[in-house]
Amino acid sequence: MKIYSAIVLAVGIVFGGAVNAQTNANKMMIDANKNLDAKEYVTARYRYVQACNAYLTSNNMPGAVKAAVNASALYHRENYYKEAFELLGRVEMSLNKLEQDNGRPMPAEHYDLNKERFKMYMKLKNSARAREQLDKMEGNLKGLSNDSLMTDLMSEQAGYYYTFGQNDRGDAAMKKLIARYQGQKDYDKIAECYRNLIGTALKSGNSRLVARSYDNYMLWTDSVNKIKSNEELAELQAKYNSALEEIDEKESAIISRKAVIVTLCIALAILAAALVFGAIILLRYIALTRKQKKAIIVANEHNELKTRFISNISAQMEPTLDTLDQKQPGVKALHEFSEHIQELSSLESSLGEAYELQDVNILNFCEEIMDGIRDRIKPGVTLSVNAPKMNIKIALEPLTHVLNHLLNNAALYTPEGGKISLEFKKRGAHTHQFIVTDNGAGIPEEIRQQIFRPFSEVRNLTEGDGLGLPICSLMAIKMNGKLSLDDSFNHGARFVLELHS
Repeated sequence: MKIYSAIVLAVGIVFGGAVNAQTNANKMMIDANKNLDAKEYVTARYRYVQACNAYLTSNNMPGAVKAAVNASALYHRENYYKEAFELLGRVEMSLNKLEQDNGRPMPAEHYDLNKERFKMYMKLKNSARAREQLDKMEGNLKGLSNDSLMTDLMSEQAGYYYTFGQNDRGDAAMKKLIARYQGQKDYDKIAECYRNLIGTALKSGNSRLVARSYDNYMLWTDSVNKIKSNEELAELQAKYNSALEEIDEKESAIISRKAVIVTLCIALAILAAALVFGAIILLRYIALTRKQKKAIIVANEHNELKTRFISNISAQMEPTLDTLDQKQPGVKALHEFSEHIQELSSLESSLGEAYELQDVNILNFCEEIMDGIRDRIKPGVTLSVNAPKMNIKIALEPLTHVLNHLLNNAALYTPEGGKISLEFKKRGAHTHQFIVTDNGAGIPEEIRQQIFRPFSEVRNLTEGDGLGLPICSLMAIKMNGKLSLDDSFNHGARFVLELHS
């Protein structure tokens, strides 16, 4: 009986001691974490070591490994590599013994210990030893289904390859990481993998891996966004081209019928003497005119529908574009293209509406417009304004837009030492002109006839959509005027905006 009681007492003491050690270890880990957050590194390291010992006493290997890894990181932070390696070795011996006693392997704990050694060898720039640890880490994960550790391993492999200049193998490691998702077209998961890889690189302080991973992520993002954008743009362009074809057909029909009307008018004048015959012609003319008016009304309604349709398509693109990376040139260009389409459509549908006029001093107005491009011109470019001190009534906002666009183009294409001028000329009691001249490269002759026509050619949107001048031309029409290129000027480019009051 006494022997039995002694055995029970001994077991209780051992069990109670283990529980007590576990509790102390947890408390020391909490305290160590607080010291680490407060940047009290020496105290934190001491408590991590004490926590590690307490966890070993209670055979809590996951806790012991975690504490040892944290303490090791603080050791080699101050270049105490010997102490760090010894601590990891001691924990590994205890881990091996526990595995033998229990007959249960603990690969995740071995992985963490080998990874910490790998970090130290990477820090010491010891390629061979770092490679040994990397191979051990890979061996630890064989047969273990753990996506988190596998991602971590591939990140460390990529970091190793990039650190020691093996960029191709680093790329291969990242490709292997995302290959499982590529076939499924799970783009969100691939993006998550890249972001996780970049995050891991940032935490490890590996600038090469950060740069390489970010570049690859940007390339992948560009390729995916380009595929999606091209599909959407192609669909939009097809619909727009179809709308333009229908509009052209209606315009051709209207022109043809107008020609018939003119012919009938001439015939009516010639045959005016024959009253009976003339009356018959007149009746036919009236009937045809009614039909023409109806056709024109229908055509105008169709044109309005097409304009609204194009504007709606452009507006529907905006939510999709807003989800893309706004820093990308292609995305920014699509945004501007969409805005220009909507502005063009709005102008086409409101040409009959007059702008509000304001009384403005023309000299002050021209000088203020010219001052707006001073920070955009090249060195040595001369700016000149030639305008009288007089007041006229103008549509201030659209006129400012047109002149700003012309002067900004002039600033862009005028070389160093060149000249840009803005002139105002009164051509009659109700006619005046604004003339913008530069001595840049000028407008190539082969495209002069189409610079005011929208969508006259397929363009790379990142280099401009070519809608600026067509928009300015419509604004000029709405201001009861016309914007034209002076073909007789051969020393650069000269644009003439003629307005009628």
